[in-house]
Amino acid sequence: MCKVLVVDDDPDFVEIARTVLQRGGHEVITASNGSQAWEKIQREQPAVVLLDIMMSAVLDGVDLAHRIGETPALKRTHVVMVTSIMDTENSALFPTDEYIPADSWLTKPVTPDVLLATVNKLAGAPIAA
Repeated sequence: MCKVLVVDDDPDFVEIARTVLQRGGHEVITASNGSQAWEKIQREQPAVVLLDIMMSAVLDGVDLAHRIGETPALKRTHVVMVTSIMDTENSALFPTDEYIPADSWLTKPVTPDVLLATVNKLAGAPIAA
């Protein structure tokens, strides 16, 4: 199907996402923070990036989503924000009035069928100009 980068500092989520997506026919690569992810995005050119908001920094995922969105060579990369930030004490830090370049949003815990359906939909979706 497509190459998916799972970016999350929660090893349990990464392993579950990897298993679900590989069983769904996707090639999966992983990173545990924004800087690792940025290196892998440039090298691997994934079609879809599953991106946690809170990692090594509170809004690490938001920063990376902007970086992806601002890079012309990555205009064909779909971003899915995956988060549980609204259930934490850091929810007040979330930029509710800021545009975040994401194609989809998922709230943890994510069921396997919703995760796979979201990636499958984006894997076959044309990129908006």
